[in-house]
Amino acid sequence: MLKGMSKGCSKQLAGRFAVLTPECLRSKAGRNRKKGIAMKRPADCLTMQDIRAEIDRLDVALIGLLVERVGYIDRAAQVKTEIGLPARITDRVEQVVANVRTEADAQGLAPDLAETLWRQLIDWSIAREETILGADARTEAK
Repeated sequence: MLKGMSKGCSKQLAGRFAVLTPECLRSKAGRNRKKGIAMKRPADCLTMQDIRAEIDRLDVALIGLLVERVGYIDRAAQVKTEIGLPARITDRVEQVVANVRTEADAQGLAPDLAETLWRQLIDWSIAREETILGADARTEAK
């Protein structure tokens, strides 16, 4: 279970990683509102303090999602070791980028910005996998 999380608020993945369930996210949002923790829409932010508080809240959430993603990257490296795959699989990289561009566009974010951010995230993830896989990890697969 993740630190500070109530029982039943997460489900275990790969034995050691946990993700928030949709029910938990809804209940956490409700509890946070009851506690007076700001969760405002941009238009409802009247001061820079309001805006900064919301950006800080989102940054915390993004860090949590990145930590969760790293858990999957580490697990991918373990599985790739077992089945003999390299860290970089170009077809998969391009599939992820295409998915991100499509989702960014659908949600109103510039696809070029999303692609730039994700290519950096992917490159970092591959470098992390390579440290787990060792020297043979650099051999590219399609």
